[in-house]
Amino acid sequence: MSSTYLIALGSNRRHHLYGPPEGVLRAAMEECASLGTVTARSAVIATAPMGAARRRFANAALVLESELAPTALLAALKHMERAFGRRRGQRWGDRVLDGDIILWSGGRWRSAELAIPHPAFAARTFVLAPARMIAPLWRDPASGLSLAQSHARLTRPRPLPR
Repeated sequence: MSSTYLIALGSNRRHHLYGPPEGVLRAAMEECASLGTVTARSAVIATAPMGAARRRFANAALVLESELAPTALLAALKHMERAFGRRRGQRWGDRVLDGDIILWSGGRWRSAELAIPHPAFAARTFVLAPARMIAPLWRDPASGLSLAQSHARLTRPRPLPR
């Protein structure tokens, strides 16, 4: 049985074959086609560094139809990260490739190694901005909000404190 997944990708380090982070993400999107059928790809956007990272990130999202179960897809994404040169290191540090399962057509999933929806996606514009480009109506099963609504809530102007 096939499932649909929303995958977020990020990079902020060059790759010896694919070049700058934007090229890394384009190559990773092509590589994701080996895991199923990529039905939508966002544009690649530039975002500010987060945590210990020192360089700007390139971020993107894609929709993948796959026969893989969530844990098998996670293992395949982690294998892809290693194949692109990612090494274990500092949390939120610089990396060649990061791939995360954000949502899937099965709703919620919880295991020791994986939680879907991704626990922090609704607080991250670098995930929501590209995701809403390709799946604005897809809903978070936890909040019931669409990706477009979640992005609007996160990015709406707020009054300055008095």
